[in-house]
Amino acid sequence: MKLVVAENAETMGCYAATLAASAIRAAIEERGNSRIVVATGASQFTVLSHLVQQPDIDWSRVTGFHLDEYVGLSPEHPASFCRYLKERFVDRVPLTAFHYLRGDADAAETIQWVASELIQQPIDVALVGIGENGHLAFNDPPADFETEAPYLVLPLDEACRQQQVGEGWFDSLADVPSHAMSMSVHRILQSKQIVCSVPDERKAEAVRASVEGTIAPEVPASILRRHEHATLVVDPPAASLLGQATLEAAVRVDRESVPDGGAG
Repeated sequence: MKLVVAENAETMGCYAATLAASAIRAAIEERGNSRIVVATGASQFTVLSHLVQQPDIDWSRVTGFHLDEYVGLSPEHPASFCRYLKERFVDRVPLTAFHYLRGDADAAETIQWVASELIQQPIDVALVGIGENGHLAFNDPPADFETEAPYLVLPLDEACRQQQVGEGWFDSLADVPSHAMSMSVHRILQSKQIVCSVPDERKAEAVRASVEGTIAPEVPASILRRHEHATLVVDPPAASLLGQATLEAAVRVDRESVPDGGAG
């Protein structure tokens, strides 16, 4: 896994977006289409805002897949990830298709149908984040690293649910759904490239544990270190607890150093 420390959250999003765009363009050039996984949440605000502005992407050749969604939440709910993705990504680029995980549909049937589409071809790039509890998608600790099912219906732990309140998606803990549909850890790792974006000091301990701690289900995002083409992009507050040796080995980027057409 490559660690990149961007000068701020805006540059983090720009770098992550240009890295993803390079993977999308390469896939289209190689086989005529590209397939991507798209995450949500506060970590993806700047990523998606920059991704939809990337030049020279034939979006009509790109198919998108939903990373995770709350069980029982309608797409009209302010915290719905379907709504988030529709407003910030899907409505802004002319995709071939986008496969949503509808929270108000039967969860078991939904993940079965989306999984059947997902497994038809490889995923070129997965955009993900890390939760305050170290979760990857909604795979809360201790995460299942072994199951090969593409999607799972999972209980959400209290730390995960509290994060959603803290970020302003819900008014209280009681309002946060107890379960979610989530791409499995195994399936995320099958992506050819993974771009993980993490801003904010609230995530600093999770970043430290993921980068410097033991690779273990208790820190789900630590598994990214086993992926040859995973890039973790953080801002300085998120990197604030990393050791000196880790920081010295990281790539440092500012806005001027991010190429317009891709981040190599």
